Amino acid sequence: MKLVVKVIEARNLPAMDLNGLSDPYVRIHMGKQRFRTKVIKKCLNPYWGDEFSFRVDDLSDELLISVLDEDKYFNDDFVGLVKFPVSKVFDAPDKSLGTCWYSLQPKSKKSKPKDCGDICLHIYLSQNSSSVELPAATSQMPGRNDNPKCELVSASSNSASRSPSPSRLEDTSVKNDELPSQKSDQAESFKSDLNEIKSDKLLSSVSFDELLKTMEGKDQGSDLPSNLPGGVVLDQLYSVSSSDLNSIVFSPDSKFPVALAEVQGRTELNLEQWEFENEMLKRQNTYLTAPSKLAKSVKAFETQTYKLANGNAFAVMVSISTPDVMYGSTFRVEFLYCITPGPELPSGEQSARLLISWGMNFVQSTMMKSMIENGARSAVKESFVQFSNLMPEYAKPVDLIGTGSQKDQALASLQTEPQSDWKLAVQYFVNFTVLSTIIIGIYAIVHICLTPVSAIQGLEFVGLDLPDSIGEVIVCSVLVLQAKRMFELVARFMQARSQKGGDHGIKAQGDGWLLTVALIEGSSLAAVDSSGFSDPYVVFTCNGKTRTSSIKFQKLDPKWNEIFEFDAMDEPPSVLEVEVFDFDGPFDAATSLGHAEINFLKANISELSDVWIPLQGKLALAWQSKLRLRIFLDDTRGGNAVRDYLEKMEKEVGKKINRRSPQTNSAFQKLFCLPPEEFLINDFTCHLKRKMPLQGRLFLSPRVIGFHASLFRHKTNFYFLWEDIESIQVASPNFFSIGSPIIVITLRKGRGLDAKHGARTQDEEGRLKFYFHSFVSFTMAQRTILVLWKARSLTPEQKVKIVEEDSETSGLQTEESGTFVGDDDVSMNEVYSSPLTVPMNFLIELFNGGEFDRRIMEKTGCLNYTCSPWESDKDVYERQVCYKFDKRISSYKGEVTSIQQKSPLPDRTGWLVEEVLTLHGIPLGDYFTLHVRYHIEDRSKGCFVKVLFGIAWLKSTKHQKRISKNILSNLVDRLKVMFAAIENEYVNAR
Repeated sequence: MKLVVKVIEARNLPAMDLNGLSDPYVRIHMGKQRFRTKVIKKCLNPYWGDEFSFRVDDLSDELLISVLDEDKYFNDDFVGLVKFPVSKVFDAPDKSLGTCWYSLQPKSKKSKPKDCGDICLHIYLSQNSSSVELPAATSQMPGRNDNPKCELVSASSNSASRSPSPSRLEDTSVKNDELPSQKSDQAESFKSDLNEIKSDKLLSSVSFDELLKTMEGKDQGSDLPSNLPGGVVLDQLYSVSSSDLNSIVFSPDSKFPVALAEVQGRTELNLEQWEFENEMLKRQNTYLTAPSKLAKSVKAFETQTYKLANGNAFAVMVSISTPDVMYGSTFRVEFLYCITPGPELPSGEQSARLLISWGMNFVQSTMMKSMIENGARSAVKESFVQFSNLMPEYAKPVDLIGTGSQKDQALASLQTEPQSDWKLAVQYFVNFTVLSTIIIGIYAIVHICLTPVSAIQGLEFVGLDLPDSIGEVIVCSVLVLQAKRMFELVARFMQARSQKGGDHGIKAQGDGWLLTVALIEGSSLAAVDSSGFSDPYVVFTCNGKTRTSSIKFQKLDPKWNEIFEFDAMDEPPSVLEVEVFDFDGPFDAATSLGHAEINFLKANISELSDVWIPLQGKLALAWQSKLRLRIFLDDTRGGNAVRDYLEKMEKEVGKKINRRSPQTNSAFQKLFCLPPEEFLINDFTCHLKRKMPLQGRLFLSPRVIGFHASLFRHKTNFYFLWEDIESIQVASPNFFSIGSPIIVITLRKGRGLDAKHGARTQDEEGRLKFYFHSFVSFTMAQRTILVLWKARSLTPEQKVKIVEEDSETSGLQTEESGTFVGDDDVSMNEVYSSPLTVPMNFLIELFNGGEFDRRIMEKTGCLNYTCSPWESDKDVYERQVCYKFDKRISSYKGEVTSIQQKSPLPDRTGWLVEEVLTLHGIPLGDYFTLHVRYHIEDRSKGCFVKVLFGIAWLKSTKHQKRISKNILSNLVDRLKVMFAAIENEYVNAR
């Protein structure tokens, strides 16, 4: 037996906040079972409409319903409560208390009597085997107190408890004829309310097509909803119209849902009729899920709601709850069915596209969230495999390859408007300026022909005829100005015609991220010419590459239909910049008519397949200018893009970067609302410095750097692009950073404004500055951040400049200080020297990065040993090495990253190996770097090895002597073990 409680609404709640409002929610307890509704912000008359089910084991249990006001930083405020013994519901007629208003009571009887407001509830008992259905009087009730149907119940708790249930009221209405002629006013109101309910139920007898037409008439031009965050589970074209496909899937007369239930093993399927509720077309379905090896069959409650139905496109939201499963009351599985018209098939038939996405809606917080999502993901995948296998029996699927991809279909219809040069010339030159110039020119020529040669006067001489009056001076000036204007017009026209936009037939070169932009048309562009028109053209910029469209003469609503492809990029683009100019000829600067920025991280790429982009700028906002674009972004490398990118970053960072699991990447994308192609590279625990330090995690991905923190349920979430960063600096430690260096990130002017709440300061130029400190491994975090920033933000010219600056300096660079520190700056002392009985060629294998290198290092206590390949620059070789200490070497199990350089001795009789080591995860590890030099000489009966050691102190500490002593003794012991192991290996190899 189950106790069903529907929390409908509340009224006249007291104000608990300083703003005179409350943020109410309802908490329901019965034994160990607890539920809560959603929070309604800033409302004293909230509406919830939530339904909860409790398993009843003992009729002596008590149902406690409390209304509370949510507070972000302190304990939630208590508003009022209502108590119900389960036995009271069991003893009620039809085991239902009906839909009634109850007065909220104070928490304690000793409390001062006050008005806590009222709450509207519907409570009844239901058997487990039967479907949970509301009585007829409440199934159609919207639940708002302004609806006459809510007045079926009394306003006070005493009268409400005695009022008959809805089902009893219906019986009363049936026997209305037998009542005496004297009827009470209350009975009359009950009868009128029930007549309204019956008239509403008549809508259910209307056919499904008529209901859709009714909803189509109410459509206000709403857009198709975006996909749910869980991802797309089915995307298929079918050779039927969109309305027919909608009928196949959702019509009550369709056989498809019944057949699908049989395939999926569902039983006791109960499909209700479609009805209007709150101007939405809805229906409730119930069924028993198929049992599995891990779970038994349970009852599922499915709500289907039409979000859009305009005759061509349909969108249906399906919400499924299974309260009987473990943690089933905490979540609902949601699906979004989008049915849109597809392209016309070669046979002339219509087609429709079915796109289904899914997501999880957690109505309560639970620690098992990730486990529930993983389990639901596999079940959803299996379910829609069965769906797609059954669907061809009712609608013929269309091969996407045969009809072309969505991109090909969208671009195939674009045809550039043909215009001849003569037609454009007539259109361009037929204006007052040109006509007046021609008339004046003809007049001047005729005048010259008719006028005889005058005598030389004044300062004139043969061949020079100066104006003889002020009128002639004015006429000559006008002729010169008109001639200059004509020359500019002709030059402008010739240059404009030479600027041909579009690249039809020209494909992008290379493998990687391919960006295709189709420029369709413009709307309401600003008029800046004296003629009241403009000569617009569009410039697209992405990752430093530009594409320019053709120029449209004298147009405010131009149509281009031009396609632009950007050469394949190794990294996914973040932003596409669009700017519209008015062409002013070769001599004047172009006037900007508006600009726009398309952020691929904030916009779903599927939504950009056909979109109107509003332009920004003074002129564009005044004229409300827009551009219509079709944008497609594809990765031609397939699934190897992530692996190749991580391998590239490993060489730069000098440490192995592990690929994150799909679950981790999905959580990262969901946290910052990022597209599916974005993946997590690394994350670090740190503090964000604002007015008070805030501990959180810094997330790094190929295109963004983000920060997330949660303190007392208050979440801080922001991210900005690598391209937005102007500079990254390291500030010295201070008291507020708890002795840790600070990474200061400065953004470019006007960039990253969405992350303004995370910035510490904003300078006079309007640039945001972010302060991060207290990293567990500061060196690793700083190195990774710098490498990713340089890869994304710096231009090719800046990268070449950095390489040239690096080549001019000597020594090795320490990541902590950011400056070059050579061995000459460190005092090097000999710590080991000994002749070895192994050949030098055998010993040098220790530094070649092979299996021998790894095996020897593991014997000396170095775990997870990894190294990058040697990179040569003339006779100098360089590589990065990373490993962890064994517990017997360091109780802290620290991590080591080092840079090694190998070069032959001047006399070519040996090798010199220099190494700079940085320690992580040990106390004061960021205070110093270790320098080791191996001097290996070839001898007749073996080789001779000499090892020098030094410490470069980056910060002062009173523990320098103790640290130096411990490191030196540890190093000497490791060297002895290492060279002894090499000699043993040589003996065994012989």
